[in-house]
Amino acid sequence: MDRKPDLVRISGVELHLGMPDELNVSWVGQEEAMRQLLAAWLVLDEHDLPMSPRLIGKPGVGKTSLAWAAAERLGQDVYIMQATVDTRPEDLIVTPVLEGQGQLRYVASPLVTAMIRGGVAILDEGNRMSEKSWASLAPLLDTRRYVESIIAGIKIKAHPLFRFVATMNDDASTFDLPEYIQSRLQPQILLDFPEREEELAILRENLPYADSQILEYVTDFLQQAHSAEERFSIRDGINIIRYALKLRSASASELEARIALPLAVKTILGMEAMRYVRGA
Repeated sequence: MDRKPDLVRISGVELHLGMPDELNVSWVGQEEAMRQLLAAWLVLDEHDLPMSPRLIGKPGVGKTSLAWAAAERLGQDVYIMQATVDTRPEDLIVTPVLEGQGQLRYVASPLVTAMIRGGVAILDEGNRMSEKSWASLAPLLDTRRYVESIIAGIKIKAHPLFRFVATMNDDASTFDLPEYIQSRLQPQILLDFPEREEELAILRENLPYADSQILEYVTDFLQQAHSAEERFSIRDGINIIRYALKLRSASASELEARIALPLAVKTILGMEAMRYVRGA
């Protein structure tokens, strides 16, 4: 594998770059959402620019997986940055690190590393971040395509191949984006829970060692929960199956093995989830 340069110089300032992320993710189904995302990243003319979409959906529906899989289809490296309420503008751009004798080393964020190398930046759970932090990205998300590091005193331009996407949870624990950021983060691509056969295929893809019976059982559980507008996700389903299989393996009796699945549902999602368990 070719090693990418991990040090660049911009306006006389040395900037240390990070390594791309690696995920073992396969995207199954929901091809319309994939088509919309890839279309947003297209460049149609020398005067055109890629768009900066946001993927919106309930926690656990696969927003990050979709962004990752789309980047893979483009054959580009992926850099994931997790947004939180504590994310500061400098965290998004360049961070100074003290290294002996009072010397400072400037370290590029995953987002800026993607900008320089021409990769795909996924800003995960972007609406957990404050308006002040979003403001630092405003010039990157319009036709200017750059960010400014106040700390390093440099302006960093995005590589033509750089692509950006923000994932956003559709829940009450997030911030409302300011309008000037909303207008830059377009289009909005909605991701919902998959249909039954797609959900079963996703579970099978992620858990190839699980037997069909347990996959069908948990798929039915998830579908009933989706119908009731519960927020239980595929991620929850994967965790239920993984834990149920571990409980079975550790069981000392046949009875313990039989109750492994409902016990996994109860311990992972709580008693309220038991109403959607077949035969409970």
